[in-house]
Amino acid sequence: MEDFLLEIHDIVKKFPGVLALDHVSFNIKRGTVHALVGENGAGKSTLMNCLFGILRPDQGYFILDGKKYEAGNPHVALTSGIAMIHQELSPLMEMTVQDNIWLGRFKRKGIVVDEAAMLNDTKDLLQRIEFDINPRTYAKNLSVSQLQAVEIAKSLSYNAKIIIMDEPTSSLTTSETEHLFKLIKKVKDSGASVIYISHKLEEIITIADDVTVMRDGAAVGTWPINELNIDDVINKMVGRQIKQRFPQQEVLPKEETALSVKNLTSFADNGFEDISFTLKKGEILGIGGLVGSRRTELVETLFGLRRIKGGQIVKDNKDIKIRSPIDAISHGFGLLTEERRATGIIPMLSVKDNILISNLKQFTSKFGTVKTKQAVDKVTEACTLLQVKAPSIDSRIMTLSGGNQQKVLFCRWLLNKSNILILDEPTRGVDVGAKYEIYKTMRELTAQGYSIIMVSSEMPELLGMSDRILVMCAGQATGILSKDEFSQKEVMRLAMQHM
Repeated sequence: MEDFLLEIHDIVKKFPGVLALDHVSFNIKRGTVHALVGENGAGKSTLMNCLFGILRPDQGYFILDGKKYEAGNPHVALTSGIAMIHQELSPLMEMTVQDNIWLGRFKRKGIVVDEAAMLNDTKDLLQRIEFDINPRTYAKNLSVSQLQAVEIAKSLSYNAKIIIMDEPTSSLTTSETEHLFKLIKKVKDSGASVIYISHKLEEIITIADDVTVMRDGAAVGTWPINELNIDDVINKMVGRQIKQRFPQQEVLPKEETALSVKNLTSFADNGFEDISFTLKKGEILGIGGLVGSRRTELVETLFGLRRIKGGQIVKDNKDIKIRSPIDAISHGFGLLTEERRATGIIPMLSVKDNILISNLKQFTSKFGTVKTKQAVDKVTEACTLLQVKAPSIDSRIMTLSGGNQQKVLFCRWLLNKSNILILDEPTRGVDVGAKYEIYKTMRELTAQGYSIIMVSSEMPELLGMSDRILVMCAGQATGILSKDEFSQKEVMRLAMQHM
């Protein structure tokens, strides 16, 4: 008989006009990593919020460690042995590791905080997960991966039987991800279970014991991970056969140079120096490298967000000067930033206004009034072209899925007639079905003569979508690979050349 730590029975959750969870049932074994996968909107987060007491299900129940469990609120969940580590970590940066772990429940000796007891218990927790750091280190001095380790230690301080991890590696390097996986193994060895939510299917195959696939609010099924490959998981997630993860491309020689960058150097101490490359018309130039390689700094400099110390930028055979984003936009550059929610979209504004925000000048009359009909027609045309799924162009962009938000940002630059698109992590936080749509959009644009610079930390994406790859390490270009030279090993070799 299977040893189930958590049983999920017939969970239903309704919102006005939406059935978010449709009679979801599956079980999680003790001492395992249980992956939960599905497209955005599949119901993963809603289910976890019900389990953690943020939401109350309309029907169904949970059995935790053999007993019926009702999470009235997150405090009940924590004291019952269920902890949740959110994608966006929110430690108190001006407090120590020790105080972050015990916040709100400091150990006391009478009316005085028992610092010695807390220190000893913190050391024990950190030792359990083999995390070697001084408990009195301030959170502001820790990396993202170290902050995650603190969150895991905090979860164990509640004697957590189940730890929910939501996109835990979205901001981690390869080595930090490997360290996280070691911590997760320690959690498993202690008899606890991890519910692991991620869009990175390579990780799911690596770390999970079992996987439950959700689609349209329902649990499609649960399988041992060794019975599936990545293509199987994708097909179950989207409910249809996807024979390839990247759109086919017509391999044509790309001769005409759209952009030439020569010996570009930035002012910042943590910037880059002497970067040179060309971008062909209709090409996707991938930029690879580890965190800290200065890839984002490079593309932000090209867009005028950072100052140029030296070097030359030639576009369409003309020397150009870029001192600000206004200069970059006037020369036909468009930028999709790495953090879409923080620096890309304006959440409270509509789809239409998010597209027009960089294009108001062309739709403003000489009297200062907006040519509303012309603007609406152009926005509608762009959204139709890129198949943006939204109730209307007046819908708030925050209500759209991540993939559709990203398409809206593409529309913004298409209306601006930007023929050089800079995409920094274009599919971060986007599910596998929406990823394919974005990849298709990119290929359709390059077929029309647009040129794309794409920064990506996902190796399959980098290898699958690029025509050539520029690899960076510590602010320097370490090589440019042509298609016949592509391999994960070669990209990693160049990415670590100056470390």
